[in-house]
Amino acid sequence: MPQLFHPSANTIAKASIVGGILLLAGAGWAGWNVERSPYITGQGIVRPQPVVFSHEHHVRGLGIDCRYCHTSVEDSPFAGLPVTKVCMTCHSQIWTNAGHLEPVRESWRTGRPIHWQRVHKVPDFVYFDHSIHVNKGVGCVTCHGEVDGMPLMWQHSSLQMEWCVECHRHPEYVLRPRSEVFNLHYDPLHDVERKFPPQGKIGPELVEKYHLLPRQQLMNCSTCHR
Repeated sequence: MPQLFHPSANTIAKASIVGGILLLAGAGWAGWNVERSPYITGQGIVRPQPVVFSHEHHVRGLGIDCRYCHTSVEDSPFAGLPVTKVCMTCHSQIWTNAGHLEPVRESWRTGRPIHWQRVHKVPDFVYFDHSIHVNKGVGCVTCHGEVDGMPLMWQHSSLQMEWCVECHRHPEYVLRPRSEVFNLHYDPLHDVERKFPPQGKIGPELVEKYHLLPRQQLMNCSTCHR
């Protein structure tokens, strides 16, 4: 029986198999990186706002507490955005003619709210309650980063599921005393914040003190997806 394929076909077949495997591996690697890129997560991207607002100036420069603007963060699922009255508490007295604050003055004159663009937003199928996290000792900086170093606000964390799960799996690494929740530069000393393995006992002690749910329940799908 005559030979159907040239001997070089063996080499071509082997090369095709290896090439296919490399192609699939490359596609998987590319997909993994794209999925975690700022293009998908929005991490590190500054969103345009109707008013240029600097957390660096207001928080670090003036020492304004998070709760002054985000009034409902301790007792509501939503941190809340400042109403125009909050802005005008100061800006009816200072920088009264600043051009970039005209949208604030217009909102005050007309009664129409300022439409701020949300920077941190989880998908609609995810349930997130600010008050629960604040009252269990999770610091603002854990999710939002050191906002007092942000001239313009950007998303600090990826907000992807694997990022959330890491805290739910090891809550003792991120907890702090409630008195330090709004302290952006809290020094844990012997705390265990983001340190592996744990150093000291304050993290596990706070888990017990603040009556966190058992780890199995924290990791249950229905805790966040309702």
